[in-house]
Amino acid sequence: MTELWEGLVTAVKLIISLDPEVMEIAGRSLAISATSSTIAALICLPLGAVIHSNKFPGKRTLINIVQTLFSLPTVAVGLFVFVLFSRAGPIGGLDIMFTPVAMVIGQVILISPIMLGLTISALSGVDKAIADTAISLGASGLQTAVITLREARFAVLAGLIMGFGRAISEVGLSLMVGGNIAGFTRTITTAISLETSKGDLELALALGIILIVIALVINLVLNRVQQR
Repeated sequence: MTELWEGLVTAVKLIISLDPEVMEIAGRSLAISATSSTIAALICLPLGAVIHSNKFPGKRTLINIVQTLFSLPTVAVGLFVFVLFSRAGPIGGLDIMFTPVAMVIGQVILISPIMLGLTISALSGVDKAIADTAISLGASGLQTAVITLREARFAVLAGLIMGFGRAISEVGLSLMVGGNIAGFTRTITTAISLETSKGDLELALALGIILIVIALVINLVLNRVQQR
């Protein structure tokens, strides 16, 4: 118990002193997850609007599949990306394995079902009279989709925040395609895993505290958005 307390005190000191290694790992985690979330949002928002606005055979099945992928295992995505971009893979010539690029691609695949599914759900909650009114006033399909997205903006934003939270907290994917390389692909979760196995509880606890604080901020923002 004493060792744990001492490790916790040291961890807090590392955070307060803005230890370079801790800040570097935390900054890289935020950068990779923010990039992944932005790319996924740019894909999922218009795609969600298209799926919601159009009727086609298998639409309900497609939405069910997307919602099923909410719980997609990170190691499964990591395996898929590894096979795809490894030297023996179909596009291994890009030589991006064990780089932040591979981690971003993996995280985009991981969080896209969450963002897409929640975007469709958010748009489904908008009164159909709004879209009908826009169309009757001469709005194009794109303009109608934008108006609908604007009406559902808080619910959509909640989905984007949840996607970011999923990205920054995953570990299996980052280990498999990032390699946990110091100063290059090491993130908060992979560093916690490594330092714990090495017995360096101070650094692991410091990073764990930062991750908990980030999770708390995400939760507070999400609650605020849901209240709106």
